[in-house]
Amino acid sequence: MQFARALVVFAHPDDAEFTVGGTVARWTAEGTEVHYVCVTDGSAGSNTPGEDREYMRPIRRREQEAAAEILGVKSVSFLGFIDGELAVTLDVRKAVTREVRRHRPDVLLGPDPSRLWSSTRTYVNHPDHKAAGEAVLCAVMPDSPTRVQFPELLDEGLEPFEVPALWLASEDADTRLDISAHIDVKMKALGAHESQLRGDPYEEWVRRWNAAIGESAGMEYAEGFRTFDFQRDVFPDEAQEQT
Repeated sequence: MQFARALVVFAHPDDAEFTVGGTVARWTAEGTEVHYVCVTDGSAGSNTPGEDREYMRPIRRREQEAAAEILGVKSVSFLGFIDGELAVTLDVRKAVTREVRRHRPDVLLGPDPSRLWSSTRTYVNHPDHKAAGEAVLCAVMPDSPTRVQFPELLDEGLEPFEVPALWLASEDADTRLDISAHIDVKMKALGAHESQLRGDPYEEWVRRWNAAIGESAGMEYAEGFRTFDFQRDVFPDEAQEQT
């Protein structure tokens, strides 16, 4: 499916590149206008003594902007909530909704908030990722389409908007997108996040991860999503038959 405009919402600088960087590279190459929304300031991105929040904040921003440019992303918005302290408050919900109403995307991408850990049990999901994903769900319903929700956004000229499609980056995927032709661009974009990599052999394990996603669908490399089409008119019994 070809989308004219996509909005990608994520918690930290580098989250989008790791989870959906290949998809973004493919879509921009195919003509989709992609916009980014980074919810936190990325300021908890270092455990090195002396590299505090004030030190890391501008570094993470520059790295995210560089990665987005490599992928062909049209704009990057930084909401500036504190890294490591993200919660699904009304302020966070309103900030995400503002971007959704402003960009009015054909598809909204975000992290799957139901993910608690990896299927391999080698990673526990960051609470900021879950909070960002939940804020995305709140934007879909009820925040973005409801006129009385955040009336101050109306004063900014931002009318309600119903999101047509939602794609959540997920291990529990019903859709796998072939990124084989764009895996090298994804790796180049990831490489822009120098402060987070620092000798990490990320390319090896990211390729292995995307290869594992693609294997079941006969693709060399893929990214997986749980997808929702809110424009499709189906009755509940029909929806069950099609899952």
